[in-house]
Amino acid sequence: MSFYFIFIFVPVDSIKLSSAATGEFWEIPVLYEDPHLLALDKPAGLLTSPDRYDLNRPNLMKLLHAAIAEQKPWAAQRGLSYLSIAHRLDFETSGVIVLAKSKEILTGLANLFGSELVKKKYVALVQGAPQSDTFEVDAGLAPHPAMPHIVRIDRRRGKKSRTAFSVIDRFRDWTLLRCEPFPGRTHQIRAHLRSVRLPIVADLLYGGQPLRLSRIKPGYRSKQSESERPLMSRLALHAEELSLEHPATSQPITIQSPWPKDFEVTLKYLRRYALSS
Repeated sequence: MSFYFIFIFVPVDSIKLSSAATGEFWEIPVLYEDPHLLALDKPAGLLTSPDRYDLNRPNLMKLLHAAIAEQKPWAAQRGLSYLSIAHRLDFETSGVIVLAKSKEILTGLANLFGSELVKKKYVALVQGAPQSDTFEVDAGLAPHPAMPHIVRIDRRRGKKSRTAFSVIDRFRDWTLLRCEPFPGRTHQIRAHLRSVRLPIVADLLYGGQPLRLSRIKPGYRSKQSESERPLMSRLALHAEELSLEHPATSQPITIQSPWPKDFEVTLKYLRRYALSS
């Protein structure tokens, strides 16, 4: 049986969202859209869904629903009355997120994301260097009994989780990895990388530290009047690609998100000052 893939990676539009409570504003690129699906390029620093501990924090779903209810221009132009998600990205993770425009399509998406039929590719900047250019971590995950907001490897009670990793680029003390999680559980990539002592840059929950220019640039001198701002101060994880069978047409599609600006800037300095010898 032959298949063809539709690759979507050029933003064709954007939606504007704002939070009256915090004064924050987001202009979020639309990566893909058809009568059934809407794929957005989620920015880092925006929750996907409500925070269980603080319901007032801005989150993508609440902002989208409010904009639809108010019939903001981007929602009115599309005739939208419904949007919902079947998967999530962490607060600090950027990249592709797909929404359903009807309950029927949401059910189809949920079934896909509950299986290994959706292929996800992430890019992560990690501390350290793997011995091999390709490797896997196949280890079940479960919430930490004393800290339920993080997960850990639990080979007896953990849910089946496997992540394939491949090296994109090597630097002195850091490595850029492509990560393919199956099926893609909460914090799966983060926990698996921590287990092999390759924490993601700025992943404070799992042992990663912010990356500063002073760590990589020889002879770096800071301005005495200012504290140094990290090159990468948020979790260095980006959802760059999502491939799935369209829940309405059954045709395979692949949606891609370009690497965000903070990734590109950080990599520019690493390539200039920290190339692996």
